[in-house]
Parts: sequence; structure tokens; C-alpha cells
Amino acid sequence: MRIVQWLWIVAVLTAGTFGAASIALAALAVGQPAPALVVDTLDGHAFDIAKLRGKVAIVNFWATWCPPCREEMPALDAFYKHHREQGVELIGMSADSPHDADEVVKVMKSFSYPAAMVNKARTNGFGAPRILPVTYVIDSQGVVRAILRPDKLQITEQSLNEIVLPLLNSDTR
Repeated sequence: MRIVQWLWIVAVLTAGTFGAASIALAALAVGQPAPALVVDTLDGHAFDIAKLRGKVAIVNFWATWCPPCREEMPALDAFYKHHREQGVELIGMSADSPHDADEVVKVMKSFSYPAAMVNKARTNGFGAPRILPVTYVIDSQGVVRAILRPDKLQITEQSLNEIVLPLLNSDTR
């Protein structure tokens, strides 16, 4: 009887945990305010998405072991290099485990945009990504305008131009 009671308690707690996670993930949708993200980058600079009002922010969740993640990183980097002076901010959030931090640093040496470790975030309203890669485009007012995944749309310089550049030129800035 005690085993049945224990299993029931575990089931209720697990359902509550997943329910809360579902609610948090459901709130992260196009047209909704971007969640908080505060983290120190690999090079020690503070990144706080709330302080980026007036700029367009791109938050890319990736991992070193994820081939689609690694394939889109050159396009993200090229786009960032071409448009950061226009008000584009980009951060790569590595979902790698802490013991792989050296590999993350090694990979990021090839790219000009900043990166951080998801597990080092002081505040991460995005939560742990359920799929990799996933990229969020946030307008200058802090509203999520696109959620990009490779099963829906490949990230290329052209796709980023089509999605992000209109946000740079909009009157919402």
C-alpha cells in the first residue's frame, strides 16, 4: 500500500512540474513579450535582454554536438557582422553540459558574436530548449517576432534578412 501511495505522490508532483513547464513554454509565443535572460557571456560581459530595448535581439540556442546548430552558425555570424552596427544583438546560448565548456569556447573562437552557457544564466525565462537549434527574434520593443527551427525554416543570411531587416526599419523602434 505504501508503494502505491508513494507512486501516486511522485505522479502528482511530476504532473505539476510538467504542467508548470508547459505553461511557461506556452507563454513563449510570437507576439508575446520576450522572457528575461540575464547571463555572463563566455568572455565575461553581462548580457541582459531587458537592456536591449531599441535594438533587435536574436537568441540562438545551440550545442556543440548538434549538426544543424553548427550548420547555421556561419549564417548567424555573417548576418551579425553585417548588421550589428544597425542595432542587431545576437547571443548564442549553448545547451552543452558544464564539463563541455572548453569545447564551447573552442567552437566560438570561429565566430564574432557572443555566447554563453544556458546553465550559467542567472535568469532564463526561455527555459531549457526542447529542440535544438531554436532561435528567437525579438523586436526593438522586446516582443518575440519569430521562432525559428530547422524543421520549419532554415536559417540562412537570406532568411534572416527577410525576418530581421524589416524590424530594423520599422517605426516601433
